[in-house]
Amino acid sequence: MAEESVDVPVKRPREEEENGVSASTVGMETEGNPDYISSVIPGWFSEINPMWPGEAHSLKVEKILFQGKSDYQNVMVFQSSTYGKVLILDGVIQLTERDECAYQEMITHLPLCSIPNPKKVLVIGGGDGGVLREVARHSSVEHIDICEIDKMVVDVSKQFFPGVAVGFDDPRVTLHIGDGVAFLKAVPEGTYDAVIVDSSDPIGPAQELFEKPFFESVAKALRPGGVVCTQAESIWLHMHIIEDIVANCRQIFKGSVNYAWTTVPTYPSGVIGFMLCSTEGPPVDFKHPVNLIDVDESQTKSKRPLKFYNSEIHSAAFCLPSFARKVIESK
Repeated sequence: MAEESVDVPVKRPREEEENGVSASTVGMETEGNPDYISSVIPGWFSEINPMWPGEAHSLKVEKILFQGKSDYQNVMVFQSSTYGKVLILDGVIQLTERDECAYQEMITHLPLCSIPNPKKVLVIGGGDGGVLREVARHSSVEHIDICEIDKMVVDVSKQFFPGVAVGFDDPRVTLHIGDGVAFLKAVPEGTYDAVIVDSSDPIGPAQELFEKPFFESVAKALRPGGVVCTQAESIWLHMHIIEDIVANCRQIFKGSVNYAWTTVPTYPSGVIGFMLCSTEGPPVDFKHPVNLIDVDESQTKSKRPLKFYNSEIHSAAFCLPSFARKVIESK
Protein backbone atom coordinates (compact mmCIF):
# COMPACT_ATOMS: atom_id res chain seq x y z
CA MET A 1 0.00 0.00 0.00
CA ALA A 2 1.40 3.35 -0.95
CA GLU A 3 1.48 5.88 1.81
CA GLU A 4 -1.37 8.36 2.03
CA SER A 5 -0.39 11.82 0.96
CA VAL A 6 -0.96 14.43 3.66
CA ASP A 7 1.06 17.37 2.41
CA VAL A 8 0.21 17.96 -1.22
CA PRO A 9 3.27 18.70 -3.38
CA VAL A 10 2.67 21.95 -5.22
CA LYS A 11 4.27 23.95 -7.99
CA ARG A 12 3.34 27.41 -6.72
CA PRO A 13 2.98 27.35 -2.93
CA ARG A 14 0.69 29.94 -1.39
CA GLU A 15 -0.06 30.67 2.22
CA GLU A 16 -3.82 31.05 1.84
CA GLU A 17 -6.28 28.20 1.43
CA GLU A 18 -9.52 28.23 -0.48
CA ASN A 19 -12.40 26.02 0.74
CA GLY A 20 -9.96 23.78 2.58
CA VAL A 21 -7.88 23.11 -0.54
CA SER A 22 -4.49 24.66 -0.93
CA ALA A 23 -4.79 27.25 -3.72
CA SER A 24 -2.06 25.74 -5.83
CA THR A 25 -1.44 23.73 -8.95
CA VAL A 26 -1.00 19.97 -8.69
CA GLY A 27 0.03 18.67 -12.10
CA MET A 28 -0.70 15.16 -13.33
CA GLU A 29 1.95 15.01 -16.03
CA THR A 30 3.56 11.63 -16.64
CA GLU A 31 6.99 10.82 -17.94
CA GLY A 32 7.02 10.73 -21.72
CA ASN A 33 3.48 12.11 -21.87
CA PRO A 34 3.76 15.89 -21.43
CA ASP A 35 0.24 16.42 -22.78
CA TYR A 36 -1.30 14.97 -19.61
CA ILE A 37 -1.79 18.27 -17.87
CA SER A 38 -4.90 17.57 -15.84
CA SER A 39 -4.47 19.65 -12.74
CA VAL A 40 -5.88 20.84 -9.46
CA ILE A 41 -5.86 24.60 -9.90
CA PRO A 42 -7.13 26.78 -7.02
CA GLY A 43 -9.62 24.28 -5.66
CA TRP A 44 -10.70 22.62 -8.94
CA PHE A 45 -9.66 19.47 -10.80
CA SER A 46 -9.74 19.90 -14.58
CA GLU A 47 -9.46 16.83 -16.81
CA ILE A 48 -7.34 17.94 -19.76
CA ASN A 49 -6.18 15.29 -22.21
CA PRO A 50 -5.30 15.00 -25.91
CA MET A 51 -7.97 12.30 -26.29
CA TRP A 52 -10.60 15.03 -25.91
CA PRO A 53 -8.89 18.18 -27.20
CA GLY A 54 -10.48 21.56 -26.70
CA GLU A 55 -12.61 20.61 -23.70
CA ALA A 56 -12.24 19.69 -20.06
CA HIS A 57 -14.64 18.65 -17.32
CA SER A 58 -13.94 20.17 -13.90
CA LEU A 59 -14.88 19.15 -10.36
CA LYS A 60 -14.50 21.26 -7.24
CA VAL A 61 -12.01 19.70 -4.84
CA GLU A 62 -12.66 19.71 -1.10
CA LYS A 63 -9.54 17.75 -0.11
CA ILE A 64 -6.87 15.66 -1.78
CA LEU A 65 -6.85 12.34 0.05
CA PHE A 66 -4.10 10.42 -1.73
CA GLN A 67 -1.35 10.85 -4.30
CA GLY A 68 1.00 8.11 -5.40
CA LYS A 69 2.89 6.77 -8.38
CA SER A 70 2.76 3.06 -9.09
CA ASP A 71 4.95 1.15 -11.53
CA TYR A 72 2.40 1.98 -14.23
CA GLN A 73 0.64 5.29 -13.56
CA ASN A 74 -0.07 8.23 -11.29
CA VAL A 75 -2.89 7.63 -8.81
CA MET A 76 -4.91 10.32 -7.05
CA VAL A 77 -8.00 10.33 -4.85
CA PHE A 78 -9.82 13.48 -3.82
CA GLN A 79 -13.03 14.44 -2.09
CA SER A 80 -15.19 16.46 -4.45
CA SER A 81 -17.99 18.87 -3.57
CA THR A 82 -20.71 17.17 -5.60
CA TYR A 83 -19.65 13.66 -6.67
CA GLY A 84 -18.18 12.21 -3.49
CA LYS A 85 -14.71 10.70 -3.62
CA VAL A 86 -13.03 10.57 -7.05
CA LEU A 87 -10.38 8.15 -8.35
CA ILE A 88 -7.94 9.59 -10.92
CA LEU A 89 -5.40 7.58 -12.96
CA ASP A 90 -2.86 9.53 -15.01
CA GLY A 91 -5.02 12.62 -14.84
CA VAL A 92 -8.21 10.88 -16.04
CA ILE A 93 -11.34 10.29 -13.93
CA GLN A 94 -11.94 6.56 -13.45
CA LEU A 95 -14.88 6.70 -11.08
CA THR A 96 -16.79 8.88 -8.64
CA GLU A 97 -18.95 7.65 -5.80
CA ARG A 98 -22.00 9.39 -7.24
CA ASP A 99 -22.12 8.03 -10.80
CA GLU A 100 -20.00 4.85 -10.76
CA CYS A 101 -23.18 2.76 -10.72
CA ALA A 102 -24.04 3.79 -14.29
CA TYR A 103 -20.79 2.32 -15.60
CA GLN A 104 -20.26 -0.67 -13.30
CA GLU A 105 -23.83 -1.97 -13.57
CA MET A 106 -24.06 -1.59 -17.34
CA ILE A 107 -20.68 -3.09 -18.29
CA THR A 108 -21.54 -6.09 -16.12
CA HIS A 109 -25.24 -6.76 -16.62
CA LEU A 110 -25.42 -6.06 -20.36
CA PRO A 111 -23.38 -9.23 -21.02
CA LEU A 112 -24.38 -11.37 -18.02
CA CYS A 113 -28.11 -10.75 -18.42
CA SER A 114 -27.87 -11.72 -22.10
CA ILE A 115 -27.02 -15.38 -21.44
CA PRO A 116 -28.70 -17.93 -19.16
CA ASN A 117 -26.87 -19.07 -16.04
CA PRO A 118 -23.33 -17.73 -16.46
CA LYS A 119 -20.98 -19.74 -14.26
CA LYS A 120 -17.36 -18.71 -14.93
CA VAL A 121 -16.51 -15.04 -15.46
CA LEU A 122 -13.20 -13.28 -16.11
CA VAL A 123 -12.68 -9.57 -15.44
CA ILE A 124 -9.69 -7.86 -17.06
CA GLY A 125 -8.80 -4.61 -15.32
CA GLY A 126 -11.48 -3.44 -12.91
CA GLY A 127 -9.05 -3.01 -10.03
CA ASP A 128 -11.52 -0.83 -8.13
CA GLY A 129 -13.71 -3.91 -7.56
CA GLY A 130 -16.94 -2.42 -8.89
CA VAL A 131 -17.45 -4.94 -11.69
CA LEU A 132 -16.79 -7.75 -9.20
CA ARG A 133 -19.49 -6.30 -6.94
CA GLU A 134 -21.95 -6.46 -9.83
CA VAL A 135 -20.93 -9.91 -11.10
CA ALA A 136 -21.49 -11.19 -7.56
CA ARG A 137 -25.21 -10.37 -7.87
CA HIS A 138 -25.60 -13.33 -10.22
CA SER A 139 -26.30 -16.38 -8.09
CA SER A 140 -25.51 -18.74 -10.98
CA VAL A 141 -21.88 -17.58 -11.04
CA GLU A 142 -19.56 -20.09 -9.40
CA HIS A 143 -16.12 -18.59 -10.07
CA ILE A 144 -14.81 -15.10 -10.85
CA ASP A 145 -11.22 -14.44 -11.94
CA ILE A 146 -9.93 -10.88 -12.07
CA CYS A 147 -6.60 -9.85 -13.59
CA GLU A 148 -5.52 -6.31 -12.71
CA ILE A 149 -2.07 -5.04 -13.66
CA ASP A 150 -1.73 -2.39 -10.94
CA LYS A 151 -1.87 -3.48 -7.29
CA MET A 152 -1.91 0.15 -6.14
CA VAL A 153 -5.33 0.61 -7.76
CA VAL A 154 -6.66 -2.35 -5.78
CA ASP A 155 -5.16 -1.16 -2.49
CA VAL A 156 -6.27 2.45 -2.92
CA SER A 157 -9.78 1.37 -3.86
CA LYS A 158 -10.08 -0.84 -0.79
CA GLN A 159 -8.95 2.05 1.40
CA PHE A 160 -10.99 4.90 -0.08
CA PHE A 161 -13.88 3.22 -1.93
CA PRO A 162 -15.03 0.35 0.29
CA GLY A 163 -18.52 0.42 -1.21
CA VAL A 164 -16.99 -0.32 -4.61
CA ALA A 165 -14.11 -2.59 -3.56
CA VAL A 166 -16.54 -4.78 -1.59
CA GLY A 167 -16.49 -6.95 -4.70
CA PHE A 168 -13.13 -8.36 -3.61
CA ASP A 169 -14.73 -9.81 -0.47
CA ASP A 170 -16.83 -12.34 -2.37
CA PRO A 171 -15.44 -15.87 -1.80
CA ARG A 172 -15.93 -16.73 -5.49
CA VAL A 173 -13.31 -14.12 -6.50
CA THR A 174 -9.68 -14.95 -7.27
CA LEU A 175 -7.42 -11.91 -7.76
CA HIS A 176 -4.45 -12.14 -10.14
CA ILE A 177 -2.06 -9.18 -10.20
CA GLY A 178 -0.48 -9.09 -13.63
CA ASP A 179 -0.81 -8.34 -17.30
CA GLY A 180 -4.28 -9.19 -18.65
CA VAL A 181 -2.94 -9.90 -22.14
CA ALA A 182 -0.49 -12.50 -20.85
CA PHE A 183 -3.12 -13.96 -18.51
CA LEU A 184 -5.56 -14.52 -21.38
CA LYS A 185 -2.94 -16.17 -23.56
CA ALA A 186 -2.41 -18.78 -20.85
CA VAL A 187 -6.13 -19.53 -20.36
CA PRO A 188 -7.29 -22.91 -21.74
CA GLU A 189 -9.64 -22.67 -24.69
CA GLY A 190 -13.34 -22.36 -23.82
CA THR A 191 -12.81 -21.61 -20.12
CA TYR A 192 -15.24 -18.75 -19.52
CA ASP A 193 -18.92 -18.01 -20.10
CA ALA A 194 -18.20 -14.26 -20.04
CA VAL A 195 -15.23 -11.91 -20.16
CA ILE A 196 -15.61 -8.29 -19.03
CA VAL A 197 -12.83 -5.89 -20.01
CA ASP A 198 -12.96 -2.89 -17.67
CA SER A 199 -10.08 -0.94 -19.15
CA SER A 200 -9.01 2.66 -19.06
CA ASP A 201 -8.46 4.57 -22.34
CA PRO A 202 -6.23 3.05 -25.09
CA ILE A 203 -3.09 4.82 -23.91
CA GLY A 204 -0.53 3.67 -21.38
CA PRO A 205 -1.02 0.27 -19.71
CA ALA A 206 -4.43 -0.35 -21.37
CA GLN A 207 -3.38 0.16 -24.99
CA GLU A 208 -3.04 -3.56 -25.79
CA LEU A 209 -6.60 -4.20 -24.60
CA PHE A 210 -7.93 -2.45 -27.71
CA GLU A 211 -5.87 -4.35 -30.29
CA LYS A 212 -6.80 -7.31 -32.50
CA PRO A 213 -4.53 -9.95 -30.88
CA PHE A 214 -6.19 -9.28 -27.53
CA PHE A 215 -9.68 -9.82 -28.95
CA GLU A 216 -8.46 -13.07 -30.53
CA SER A 217 -7.30 -14.25 -27.11
CA VAL A 218 -10.67 -13.31 -25.61
CA ALA A 219 -12.53 -15.30 -28.26
CA LYS A 220 -10.33 -18.35 -27.60
CA ALA A 221 -10.97 -18.14 -23.85
CA LEU A 222 -14.76 -18.13 -24.29
CA ARG A 223 -16.97 -21.19 -24.63
CA PRO A 224 -19.22 -21.48 -27.71
CA GLY A 225 -21.90 -18.82 -27.31
CA GLY A 226 -19.81 -17.06 -24.67
CA VAL A 227 -19.89 -13.27 -24.40
CA VAL A 228 -17.47 -10.39 -23.98
CA CYS A 229 -18.16 -6.81 -22.99
CA THR A 230 -15.41 -4.23 -23.27
CA GLN A 231 -15.24 -0.52 -22.58
CA ALA A 232 -15.49 1.13 -26.00
CA GLU A 233 -15.11 4.89 -25.65
CA SER A 234 -17.47 7.76 -26.56
CA ILE A 235 -19.50 8.13 -29.75
CA TRP A 236 -19.06 11.91 -29.46
CA LEU A 237 -15.27 11.83 -29.25
CA HIS A 238 -13.84 8.56 -30.50
CA MET A 239 -15.72 7.25 -33.54
CA HIS A 240 -12.38 6.54 -35.22
CA ILE A 241 -11.42 4.23 -32.34
CA ILE A 242 -14.88 2.65 -32.28
CA GLU A 243 -14.68 1.98 -36.03
CA ASP A 244 -11.47 0.02 -35.53
CA ILE A 245 -12.88 -1.94 -32.58
CA VAL A 246 -16.02 -2.86 -34.51
CA ALA A 247 -14.03 -3.91 -37.59
CA ASN A 248 -11.75 -6.13 -35.51
CA CYS A 249 -14.63 -7.70 -33.60
CA ARG A 250 -16.60 -8.50 -36.76
CA GLN A 251 -13.58 -10.43 -38.05
CA ILE A 252 -13.04 -12.36 -34.82
CA PHE A 253 -16.43 -12.99 -33.21
CA LYS A 254 -18.73 -15.13 -35.37
CA GLY A 255 -21.82 -14.76 -33.18
CA SER A 256 -23.31 -11.34 -32.38
CA VAL A 257 -21.44 -8.02 -32.52
CA ASN A 258 -23.18 -5.01 -30.98
CA TYR A 259 -22.42 -1.55 -29.62
CA ALA A 260 -24.25 -0.11 -26.61
CA TRP A 261 -23.83 3.05 -24.56
CA THR A 262 -24.76 4.68 -21.29
CA THR A 263 -24.54 8.06 -19.57
CA VAL A 264 -21.83 8.77 -17.00
CA PRO A 265 -21.75 12.51 -16.19
CA THR A 266 -18.09 12.64 -15.16
CA TYR A 267 -16.74 10.81 -18.22
CA PRO A 268 -15.66 12.86 -21.27
CA SER A 269 -18.78 13.98 -23.21
CA GLY A 270 -20.95 12.41 -20.49
CA VAL A 271 -21.31 9.05 -22.26
CA ILE A 272 -19.35 5.83 -22.56
CA GLY A 273 -19.82 2.87 -24.89
CA PHE A 274 -19.49 -0.89 -24.72
CA MET A 275 -18.65 -3.48 -27.36
CA LEU A 276 -20.66 -6.66 -26.83
CA CYS A 277 -19.77 -9.77 -28.82
CA SER A 278 -20.45 -13.48 -28.70
CA THR A 279 -18.59 -16.47 -30.08
CA GLU A 280 -20.09 -18.93 -32.52
CA GLY A 281 -22.47 -21.31 -30.80
CA PRO A 282 -25.81 -20.86 -29.05
CA PRO A 283 -27.17 -17.55 -30.41
CA VAL A 284 -27.06 -14.48 -28.18
CA ASP A 285 -29.54 -11.62 -28.60
CA PHE A 286 -27.90 -8.86 -26.59
CA LYS A 287 -30.81 -6.48 -27.07
CA HIS A 288 -33.30 -8.65 -25.20
CA PRO A 289 -32.10 -9.84 -21.77
CA VAL A 290 -32.92 -13.42 -20.82
CA ASN A 291 -31.45 -13.35 -17.31
CA LEU A 292 -33.70 -10.77 -15.62
CA ILE A 293 -31.68 -9.81 -12.57
CA ASP A 294 -33.84 -6.76 -11.82
CA VAL A 295 -37.10 -8.75 -11.61
CA ASP A 296 -36.29 -10.57 -8.38
CA GLU A 297 -33.24 -9.18 -6.63
CA SER A 298 -33.93 -11.40 -3.63
CA GLN A 299 -32.38 -14.22 -5.68
CA THR A 300 -29.05 -12.42 -5.99
CA LYS A 301 -26.21 -12.62 -3.51
CA SER A 302 -25.99 -8.82 -3.13
CA LYS A 303 -28.10 -6.89 -0.62
CA ARG A 304 -27.36 -3.58 -2.33
CA PRO A 305 -30.18 -2.56 -4.70
CA LEU A 306 -29.44 -1.75 -8.32
CA LYS A 307 -29.21 2.01 -8.83
CA PHE A 308 -29.07 2.25 -12.62
CA TYR A 309 -29.58 -0.99 -14.55
CA ASN A 310 -32.98 -2.43 -15.43
CA SER A 311 -34.34 -4.49 -18.34
CA GLU A 312 -35.73 -1.46 -20.14
CA ILE A 313 -32.48 0.48 -20.05
CA HIS A 314 -30.69 -2.70 -21.16
CA SER A 315 -32.61 -2.78 -24.43
CA ALA A 316 -32.49 1.00 -24.86
CA ALA A 317 -28.69 1.00 -24.57
CA PHE A 318 -28.47 -0.47 -28.09
CA CYS A 319 -30.47 2.36 -29.68
CA LEU A 320 -27.83 4.51 -31.38
CA PRO A 321 -27.95 8.03 -32.80
CA SER A 322 -28.15 8.01 -36.59
CA PHE A 323 -24.57 9.22 -37.13
CA ALA A 324 -23.12 6.47 -34.92
CA ARG A 325 -25.41 3.74 -36.26
CA LYS A 326 -24.42 4.57 -39.83
CA VAL A 327 -20.71 4.20 -39.09
CA ILE A 328 -21.03 1.08 -36.92
CA GLU A 329 -23.36 -0.76 -39.30
CA SER A 330 -21.04 -0.03 -42.23
CA LYS A 331 -18.19 -1.96 -40.66
